[in-house]
Formats: sequence, C-alpha cells, structure tokens
Amino acid sequence: MADAPSTLDDFAFAHRLRVRWAELDPQRIVFNANYLMYFDVALSEYMRAIGFKYPDGLATYGCDIVAANANLDFRGSARYDDELLIAARVATLGRTSLRFRMGCFRADTLLVEGRLTYVNVTLGEHQPVPLPEAFIGKVLAFERVPPERKAG
Repeated sequence: MADAPSTLDDFAFAHRLRVRWAELDPQRIVFNANYLMYFDVALSEYMRAIGFKYPDGLATYGCDIVAANANLDFRGSARYDDELLIAARVATLGRTSLRFRMGCFRADTLLVEGRLTYVNVTLGEHQPVPLPEAFIGKVLAFERVPPERKAG
C-alpha cells in the first residue's frame, strides 16, 4: 500500500489552485519544477490547517523543518486554467524527520505524486532535533490515514 498510487480519499487536506500561464513550458503544460512549488504551497497550508502556521508554528518550539529529499512521479500533465487539488498528508513520522505524500489532482485524476522528506532542525545551527510532541499530536489527530511511525 505504501508505494501504491494515492487517491484523493487518502488525504484529509487539499488546497485548490488554478494553473497560470506563466507556469507552462513550451509544450503548453505545467513545467515539471512547478509541481514542487505547488507542493510547497500545499505544505504551508497544511501546516496552517493543523495549527502550526509558518514561520511561527514550529519556531515556538525552537525548530523548523528543512527539505532533505524530494521524489516526483509524473502520471499526467496539467494545462493552462486547470483547477487542481494539491493534497498533502504526513505519511511517515520519525524521531527527527517526517515524510509527506503529496498529490496533484485534476478532479479525481492523479497527475503528479510526490514524496517529500523533511528533517526537524534547531533554528540557529540547523542541528537535527526531535519533532515536538505537540506537532506529532496535531498530525495524528488530523490525518485520515495514520502515519507510519519510525525510530529515525
């Protein structure tokens, strides 16, 4: 199940956006790197939805999350003026890291799937630190599909 393509029902959170002309490539489809931007917007809105609005949400606990890895699987293309749902969920919670599953959907059709790994770090030195328990509690209460728990 972990590697099966996501469906919209897997996500408790989705953010709507409409494709703008400037986001297209010469093929008149969304340029591939823009999906990372879409996913970043959805992550910010996800954090707001669980009560950890950026930048203050995690900063209150002396930490922040930084990107460590990103993988995208392209299954279809979005075009100008498409209305998209950018879905986000925490799929894995570790001690100092977490992995988001992301989905870019047009209606119920999955166009792009992403797996984004973040490490929780101190604000100044960017040293890995455990995720705040308050954050973990909010994620567990919010998610439709319970995140996998890992020791790392």
